[in-house]
Amino acid sequence: MTEQEHEAISRAWSDLVATARRTVADGLVVGTSGNVSVRVPAADGDIVLVTPTGVHYDRLTAADAVGVRLDGVQVLGELTPTSELPMHLAIHRTTDAVAVVHTHAVHATAVSTLVDELPPIHYMAAALGGPVRVAPYALYGTDELAANLLRALEDRSGALLRNHGTVTYGASLGQAFDRTAQLEWMCRLWLAARSVPGHTPTLLSEPQVREAAEKLRGYGRHR
Repeated sequence: MTEQEHEAISRAWSDLVATARRTVADGLVVGTSGNVSVRVPAADGDIVLVTPTGVHYDRLTAADAVGVRLDGVQVLGELTPTSELPMHLAIHRTTDAVAVVHTHAVHATAVSTLVDELPPIHYMAAALGGPVRVAPYALYGTDELAANLLRALEDRSGALLRNHGTVTYGASLGQAFDRTAQLEWMCRLWLAARSVPGHTPTLLSEPQVREAAEKLRGYGRHR
């Protein structure tokens, strides 16, 4: 591994730890639940850095970096990779994801027990590719869960896991985290709206979501 690759891995690990700690600070996970990964290019094959299993994020240091190849072989670190490694690697292998964030966010997890798809209550659903699907339940850390998730992620950058939590991915750790936070907010919004007695939330139509998606493509770009 070259010096430049070592430096890139060091920077990526620092960013990953900061993102993982942010999921705790923002109330998206409790304790050691949830996990984060980021893909780093390398000449001998890309390395996926992942949070380790069973370690509180505030205890992680630069010496604790954990990395695996896309085939799951660990090539960096002494700690054991997250138990959700199959899910992370499935996303990295089949999408253009650079980063993946998985949480046990309360409102999103609650929604995952109620519906098969988060109703399109807000146009920001378009930022995740459309109405967010709920992947069928499977035991955590299994290939079955990873397969269920991939189906729910088709043409989407975020999904809910039945009775479990959220998964989002993006072109950076920042984007993946922002999508997670947005998904949790939409779930909280829908739960609040549907809890009002005698009223049913109005929902957006498919054309309205598509229209929002088109407009969002240019969001944040400046001439």
